[in-house]
Amino acid sequence: MSAPCLFAPMTFGDLSLSNRIVMAPMTRRRAMHGKIPSELNALYYRQRAGAGLIISESIEVDPFSTIDVPTRPGLTNSAQESGWRLVTDAVHGAGGKIFAQLSHMGRTAHPSQLLDGRQPVGPSALAASGTIYTSTGPEPYATPRALEIPEIGTIVAEFAAAARRARSAGFDGIEIHGANGYLIDQFLRDGSNIRTDRYGGSVSNRTRLLIEIIAATQMHWPAARVGVRLSPTNTYQGMSDSDPVGNFAGIAALLDPLGLAYLHIVEPIVQSIGQPRTLKGIRDTFGGTLIVAGGYGRADAENVLASGAADLVAVGEAFIANPDLPERWRLSAGLSAADKSTFYTSGERGYTDYPPLSAVTD
Repeated sequence: MSAPCLFAPMTFGDLSLSNRIVMAPMTRRRAMHGKIPSELNALYYRQRAGAGLIISESIEVDPFSTIDVPTRPGLTNSAQESGWRLVTDAVHGAGGKIFAQLSHMGRTAHPSQLLDGRQPVGPSALAASGTIYTSTGPEPYATPRALEIPEIGTIVAEFAAAARRARSAGFDGIEIHGANGYLIDQFLRDGSNIRTDRYGGSVSNRTRLLIEIIAATQMHWPAARVGVRLSPTNTYQGMSDSDPVGNFAGIAALLDPLGLAYLHIVEPIVQSIGQPRTLKGIRDTFGGTLIVAGGYGRADAENVLASGAADLVAVGEAFIANPDLPERWRLSAGLSAADKSTFYTSGERGYTDYPPLSAVTD
């Protein structure tokens, strides 16, 4: 049997994709006041509907995060839900598919970004390293308050509530953000989780929060419409693990029987010196659909599919400057360069003003 092609259709569960190129989730901070998506966001996603699957930017499930702009969007109230309906209608009108990525910042929130004088929370009272961008400029991360067990149940319920709203807003599924140093990732890795109760210690205990969230979201979505994103070796925001290969192979094994839509693994093609490779161990223990991300160009994407190491490839930055990236790859056309100075600003500049190939070549 021939190796799958990037441009071949694919079906997982009951969802059919036009190709195997996924638009990776990318925070762009273009939501309106109130964390509400607008017509501008709808245009941005519609322009990129040629992806086999779009995974939205990180959407906050925490109802107590601030609503200032520029900001990440939320999905905790009816106004935000209506804003996301603009996006999903636009994507579907252009023939695309889109999942909502649901996230909680945990210890990476700054006190100034939380309402009612609340403090950041995490699995343990261990601060992230580095600084966070706030309305007054870069600030060091605060030491979080370790979550008590009843509070963990509240967070599970917040993910479930956002999952319900995602379905009402017209998304095709949800991705649970367990990567890049946010709350679920903080529980998964022993560099940030030193708990001694049932949410800490063993791999199964540290995975408990993620599995509880998956179960809660299935009140509103079938398992085949729920994906999970993990970043086993990402050190962003001070993340670490003493045994990423064994830990994430174990996590994948725990997720394997759940019938998920996919597992989405962030592991750069070019790893830092000394960083281990976890993808093979995850592939060996997870029999479902696997998406990989981490700096893939067209040739790299084709190679990883041909090797059988993954079923789809997620691409981030190249989609910012090339809204019709799959078509450009199909035609072996040149790519436009992204203006990084506009990644987290406001307005259409660097967001919706990148021309498609047809305009470049006319």
